[in-house]
Amino acid sequence: MTTASPSPGRLVILGGGTAGWLAAAHFSRALGLRGVTLIESADIGTIGVGEGTFPTIRSTLASLKVSEAEFLRESSASFKQGVLFDGWATGADSYFHPFNLPFGGDDDALLPYWIADRSPQRRAYADAVTAQERVIRAGLAPKRSQDPDFSGPMNYAYHFDAARFAAFLRRISEAAGVTRIEGTVASVAQDESGDITELTLADGRTVTGDFFIDCSGFRAKLIGETLGSGFRSVGKHLFNDRALALQVPYASPDEAIRPYTLATAHQAGWTWDIGLDTRRGTGYVFSSAHATDEEAEATLRRYVGTAGDGLEPRMLRFETGYRDRQWIGNCVAVGLSAGFFEPLESTGIMLIEVACKMIGDFLVSPDRAARDAAARSFNRIMAGRFDRIVDFLKLHYCVTRRTDTAYWRDNADAASIPERLQDLLVQWRHRPPSRFDFIVDLETFLPASYQYILYGMGFETKLAQPQRYKESAQAASAFIRVAQAGAQASQHLPPHRALLASYTAAPAAKLSSVKGQS
Repeated sequence: MTTASPSPGRLVILGGGTAGWLAAAHFSRALGLRGVTLIESADIGTIGVGEGTFPTIRSTLASLKVSEAEFLRESSASFKQGVLFDGWATGADSYFHPFNLPFGGDDDALLPYWIADRSPQRRAYADAVTAQERVIRAGLAPKRSQDPDFSGPMNYAYHFDAARFAAFLRRISEAAGVTRIEGTVASVAQDESGDITELTLADGRTVTGDFFIDCSGFRAKLIGETLGSGFRSVGKHLFNDRALALQVPYASPDEAIRPYTLATAHQAGWTWDIGLDTRRGTGYVFSSAHATDEEAEATLRRYVGTAGDGLEPRMLRFETGYRDRQWIGNCVAVGLSAGFFEPLESTGIMLIEVACKMIGDFLVSPDRAARDAAARSFNRIMAGRFDRIVDFLKLHYCVTRRTDTAYWRDNADAASIPERLQDLLVQWRHRPPSRFDFIVDLETFLPASYQYILYGMGFETKLAQPQRYKESAQAASAFIRVAQAGAQASQHLPPHRALLASYTAAPAAKLSSVKGQS
């Protein structure tokens, strides 16, 4: 089914970085829109710490008509097959949230049998129901060099250098006809209805447009400062409000590259650790109510060890939450101007992808009534998505059994848990999560992701009729097949670094052509 091309007239994007250039690439390359202008200023820095993605990025990149090898080389990218959580439940535990669905797909086919099995031989949930955990722990890639672009035996996303990725998107966008203007917006003009009509730059130049996308980051120059959209804080649920980021070198050029994000819990937050082809991206996300900046830096330096000697971390202060109206009139916010979450499950870039695709679907008519109706639908859906993400991220914290610091005790306090999540947790004590607990269009994470987190954290579900699941030849056979699939995949998939090296060694691809456009 073909999606109608958007017809917003002159489209102006304020702000570069990942959000601005991904929007520009989407509208110019995936949708073939002409007349796209992007304004960015060298005087205004980008955040640039979001280096993890969600598997949806593969279809997004494919829609931009680029090769996977070209993207990997130019973005200094690596493969990501999930997240390893270390120390979140008790301080001495670890579990995986893999990207593969459990055996049987998004159904909970094996989950009740796994819950009913109380034997000491029971494997960790993710390992019992998917072959991917074994692949990840072996340090293997999710695919082979001969596999088609953006597909492979294992589900995957990427880690990349955010600055290089933005530069890659800029290059392919400009090749597709996007006009880039260097400048800083000094003032915004509106007509009598409140619609934005033009942006005046600091040097006096003006940029007129018919529709504006605000990718100006935390400043939210258009959606917040000009149009007055309020900010809905969720800090009472998600306490972290600061992050220290530090890029560190590998100990040796042939050091193994983890095919996953490592998220390690600490006294007042958690560290991320991702491997690119030439360096590691690390950082500490923490709550300023539970640790000072100095304590946080000490935690990060203890974690990275001597690899951080002589390097200075970058501090990012943020408020977690989102704009209650992300589309007003002829302006829509995308990226940090719309909202922000800590990088726990790589929701930032995924929300940019969702917003761009929704705008492309909704903005198909110049009719003002249709546009305003589209804005109301967009705002309802995006607010719902943000709220559901709050629930999912909070789940990582609130079922902890750690009581060693105030941070973890406060996170487990029922007063900090959103009401909807509280209701679900009460039910999940007696039954596994069901697809009926979720509204598809509002969900970013499938029921399987909730299962991986819940049972990775050691959450206890007491089945109403456990005897129904204790003896099943069919379930036992399925568990064996999962283990066999993991063993087989481990024999055929290459080491992660080796696969990346094969892409790096390949001849540089020519500039991606803008296919199907004239």
